[in-house]
Amino acid sequence: MDKTDLRTLRTASGEVPVSGATLADVAKVAGVSPITVSRALNQPQLVRPNTVARVQAAVAQTGYVKNMMAGALASSRSRLVSLVLPTISTPIFADMAQAASDHLTAAGYQVMLGLSSYEAWREELLVETILSRRPDGVILTGSLHTDSTRRRLQASQVPVVETWDLTPSPVDMMVGFSHEEVGHAIAQHLLARGYRRIAILAVQDPRAARRNQGLQAGLAKHGVEVAALQIMPLPSTFGLGRDGTELLLARHPDIDAVVCSSDTLAHGVLTEAIARGIEVPRQLAVVGFGDLNFAARTHPPLSTVRVDGANIGHMAAQAILDRVEGKAVPSLNDTGFQLIQRGST
Repeated sequence: MDKTDLRTLRTASGEVPVSGATLADVAKVAGVSPITVSRALNQPQLVRPNTVARVQAAVAQTGYVKNMMAGALASSRSRLVSLVLPTISTPIFADMAQAASDHLTAAGYQVMLGLSSYEAWREELLVETILSRRPDGVILTGSLHTDSTRRRLQASQVPVVETWDLTPSPVDMMVGFSHEEVGHAIAQHLLARGYRRIAILAVQDPRAARRNQGLQAGLAKHGVEVAALQIMPLPSTFGLGRDGTELLLARHPDIDAVVCSSDTLAHGVLTEAIARGIEVPRQLAVVGFGDLNFAARTHPPLSTVRVDGANIGHMAAQAILDRVEGKAVPSLNDTGFQLIQRGST
């Protein structure tokens, strides 16, 4: 593009082209030295506030974009951390992403988000692309990956945090909780309340499957088998909760409890039960997972399992930052969970 085609700014020291503006161009517009511009952008606490304001105004005028690659080459850091989620439609994953992003941004890092749609092969492609960008860290959801993904991550020597799970053999570091223990806790809760004909309503999520395994194992210890299992397609929705309840009751009208893989499904179960004149919890108990913001406000209030997604995001981000700084980080970090008993059980 010819320079005459570019929008220009007139300054005391001459004209500055806006497109492709450099640090020197920002300095001209602000009336300061390039060194001062660099300090104002990278260490504003060392520069007088009025000068920082002038530099920021000049950046806005020129459309200057900081060259992160130059800094990365000089420091051997990209200041980039990648976060891979199965979906952003689930609030607890959104809470985690927000907390991790806020924590990393405050430390001068940028977050690159990838969505795997619960597919291991999609995650494998994402990881290949992510590692080509030379990130300073990678945060993944879960511990179930393809062999190729595990090999790539371990060979890269990039700090990796797996979240929302707990396994004795992490790729590198892990921040999460035991889904099997969640299942055990739900089993104990329902058995203590007198429920014996317990059904499972879940979507095709591997972490939900592990909670179901824990539930079945917990019930089996007391000689109780799961009365019915209904698996629905992703994503988890209110409508699927109602549809799943209809399918369960059509085949097993005598069930007295339904354990759901999410609060969203559980909300649908509650609504379908009320529509059919089924009293909750006297005739049918309902348990969710996630303690979403509506769980305490359903009718009746929903018993569920609370997991602090924001805390998981914060801890995962801090683990990356600590590892980058050469600090020792535990390989396993158990965030735990809490079973919340409300009116639905």
